[in-house]
Parts: sequence; structure tokens; C-alpha cells
Amino acid sequence: MAFTFSKVLVGWMAACALSAAQAGTPPNANVGAAAAGGSLAHAERFDYGNSGLPQVAANLNEQIISIPADASGSVMLEATLFKPNGPGPFPLVVFNHGKNTGDLHLQPRSRPLAFAREFVRRGYAVIAPNRQGFAGSGGTYQQEGCNVGKNGLAQAADVAATVRYMSRQSYVDASHIVVAGTSHGGLVSVAYGTEAAPGVRGIINFSGGLRQDLCDGWQRNLVDAFDQYGAHTAVRSLWLYGDNDSVWTPALVAQMHDAYVSHGTQAQFIDFGRYKDDAHRLIVDRDGVPVWWPAVHAFLAELNLPTSVRYAVANPHEPNATGYASIDAVDAVPFLDEAGREGYRRFLSQHPSRAFAVSAEGAWSWAEGGDDPMALALDNCTKQAAGACRLYAVNDRVVWNANATQTADNGDADTRALASR
Repeated sequence: MAFTFSKVLVGWMAACALSAAQAGTPPNANVGAAAAGGSLAHAERFDYGNSGLPQVAANLNEQIISIPADASGSVMLEATLFKPNGPGPFPLVVFNHGKNTGDLHLQPRSRPLAFAREFVRRGYAVIAPNRQGFAGSGGTYQQEGCNVGKNGLAQAADVAATVRYMSRQSYVDASHIVVAGTSHGGLVSVAYGTEAAPGVRGIINFSGGLRQDLCDGWQRNLVDAFDQYGAHTAVRSLWLYGDNDSVWTPALVAQMHDAYVSHGTQAQFIDFGRYKDDAHRLIVDRDGVPVWWPAVHAFLAELNLPTSVRYAVANPHEPNATGYASIDAVDAVPFLDEAGREGYRRFLSQHPSRAFAVSAEGAWSWAEGGDDPMALALDNCTKQAAGACRLYAVNDRVVWNANATQTADNGDADTRALASR
């Protein structure tokens, strides 16, 4: 039987937009999982500048397109497209976002830069649709009460619409498609697998699920949903969860995976261990790429999909150290009052990647994580300042150059930041 798919806060506050929402926490390595072995020290190294490969713009040829959610075209989905240069056809990755709390139309447009960059480098087009009721998409979010199984299938209808539309585009190779998602989008991707299009080779689930604390027995509902999906799925999947996920416990994730594979469904499980302060944020961080890419690389290779770098795509440029001061010299930071110096001390306690920006008027901002904390720190600082802001520190080095001009080009809301003034 087949199913039918029917931080940035200004001031003294900090927030982390994890594309999560109503989701859970991951598994220990006791689920018979392979170890990802991905630490930041094992990042793939590649000299893109001297590679001789065709170059793709730093924005990955980003476009915002509209996708009809149904045959009538009465509801349109806002979607972000990234692709290499040229006519293709390119294999396609569909990326499904998570779910924040509050008004879902206020959720930022899905823009998974760090994720998309790795696939565009390897010759893929990447489409990130916003499901109905999210961001700039039309329609309304279908909650389906406390029935997680129905929720995932209802959301998967928009994934199916995206795959149908993209499969008709001349630059897409409709016979080589991967569907991936994070948090609620991971659940939705797995739900889509119950009626995946013939060209869909695999599903990638990053910390997927749906947490509904107001529903009695929400954990059981979640396990039952994966059990339901596993009974009706033929396409292979890869699941990646971490030990210190803020949403799912390892025991719950083990139950979810066990229920799914109990029907003989193929789903490789990867426990990638601890990631920073919350494994649930892995996919929104550029720092997370060396953690998840080895497992994804192996999965793609097993599916006979491209894994080698074919295009040169630069990471966000990080300025060199200037020798102005040591990174921990709080009093050396120019223009700050005592509140600003306390903000810099907080910056020093953050994980790399991180950036601190300051203006001559005393405005300041720091950002950590996401794809480009430098751009976000500059952007937030500029919103507080009458004049220009400049980077003072990036990661573990001081880059201050009072004569340089640094501008922001940021659209990734999946970061955390703190700013004053």
C-alpha cells in the first residue's frame, strides 16, 4: 500500500537559528552505527585557486525561483537554487529545511550555503524549497494534530512537487536525484521516501524528527512515524545524528532508527559524536562540513553519484592576521566602552568560526558559526553604527586594519550573534 502525500538579536540577547523546531536528540554509537570519524582536523584540503577547474561565483549562482505546489499553480513555493555554470544537465540535491517556533512565514528563506557549496563544487544543482506556510511560500502549514506520520507525509507533498518541477528543467538530470533534510526537514525527507520518484537514488537525514512537547506521548508518535515510513520505503537512506543534540536523546534516536529498519529498509546510521555545544546545528555550520562530508561522500559513491571536485568555489575570504595585538588582549580593542569589552570577552569564549566587528562610534557585534560569521558580525554592527564597521578579530587571530574597508554580504540566518548599540 502506498501513501499519498495529501541571531540574530540586537542588544544583550543571543539566539541560535538552528532550522530545527519541534524536533529531538541523537543516538549513541550503540545503534550498530559506523563512526563518522569526522573532526575539524580532517577537513578535505583542496587548492581551488590553482586548480585549473572552471570557477563558480562565490554566491553559487544563487537564484530565488517559484515552484507550483500543485497542478493548478494556485500555491507557489519560494525556493533557493544553487548550481554550477553552464547548461547541465546536473544531478540534483533537494534540501529540506527545519521548523522554527512562532510565525513560520517569518522564518528566513532556506539558504543552506555551507551544504550547497560542497555539492555545487562536485557538479550538482541544489534546490532548497520553502514548504507551504514557511518564509515567502504561499499556503498554510499542515500540522495534522499530534499525528507525526501524517505531518511528515503532508509536508512531503511539497517535496514531491519540487522534484516534479525540477525534473522538467533542462539543466537537471532527473535520473540522479538525492533528497536531504535537517531536523523537521529530515523527517520530511524520510517521509518522501515512501513515494520517491524513480530518479531519486537516496535520502539523507540530518538529525531528523518532529518534537511536539504539547502532545502526550510525542516520543512514541515519532517512533511510530518512522516505523510507518520504513514499512513503505524502497530507496536507501543515510542517517546522521550526534551525541549532544539539544532536541533528541540518543535512546530516542535509536528507537526511531530501529523502527525504520525493522521492515528491512536500508538506512545506514552514523553517530558523529559531539559537535560544539549542540549537534543539532551541524548542517548550518561551515565548520560542520568535515564532520558530515566523509559519510555523505561514501554514500554518494555507493549510489554511483559524483563525489570528485569539478568546479572551483571559494569559501568566504578570511583576512590574515595583522599583528596588531594578541587575540586575548581585551584592552587593545579600539573604540569600546566597558560594555563592549565585556562583549569581546564573550566573543573569546565562543567556538570557531567566529568574528568580532567594531566601529569608530563604539558599535560592536560578534557572530559565531553558520556559513559566514564575518559577514554577519559586520552587518549587525553596521545596523548599530552611524559609520562603517570593520572586522577586528576572526577565529583566533586579530585582523584589525583601521585603513581597510570591510563590507557585509550576508543572508544566512543560521548563526548566532551578539551586538550592542
